[in-house]
Amino acid sequence: MKMGFIELANYKVISFDKIPSTQTYAHDMIADGRGADHIAILADAQSAGRGRYKRTWVSHHGNLYVSFIYKCEERDARLAYSVGVAIAETLIAFGIMPTIKWPNDILIDDKKVSGTLIEYSGRFVIVGIGINIKSNPTVNATYKTTKLDNYVSLTRDELLNKLMRNLDKWRATDFQMVRARWTDLAAGLNRSVKYRGETAELIGINENGALVLRRESRYFLVYGDEITMQ
Repeated sequence: MKMGFIELANYKVISFDKIPSTQTYAHDMIADGRGADHIAILADAQSAGRGRYKRTWVSHHGNLYVSFIYKCEERDARLAYSVGVAIAETLIAFGIMPTIKWPNDILIDDKKVSGTLIEYSGRFVIVGIGINIKSNPTVNATYKTTKLDNYVSLTRDELLNKLMRNLDKWRATDFQMVRARWTDLAAGLNRSVKYRGETAELIGINENGALVLRRESRYFLVYGDEITMQ
């Protein structure tokens, strides 16, 4: 395990050739009293990468695996949308037109290219982001993935630099603007989705970051759960 330190775009970047998980390392830093605002933990590969609901995140060399530590005094459901927009805008800057699957999975041509894991620890929040650049995992016939190499030629460091700047921009942006941009980029808006096994219509998000669904004449709010596109 080789470690390096650099300063980039107002971040202290701690880089590894391979570790079990950038997200776990960030948690350990905070637990040890080494956590601080604007730290990025970067790995060339992970042996135990994970996504939401403790799913395995396949982490071969050539892709972007990074966890960001930010000061955060309280949980905020709106953060997921700021992160999703920041990632999408990063890809747009390189000539790619993505969509966002609620809350912040990034799709290209309806195939997943990026996932995010947001976890809170003490006075900090850890934002873990994986973006497929050189390779993409084969999961199953219905779960489609893709990689940036299919669309554009760029380096991981170019992508990281732009991503960090966009994260700072969109985290500081008024949520009304974030909400509008997320809505512009949202996949499945005003279409049928599956929520807890039943069909509903995806209406949008409200001012507090809740997903708004409609089933017949009934509207309801969803926080931190999963929906499936149909």
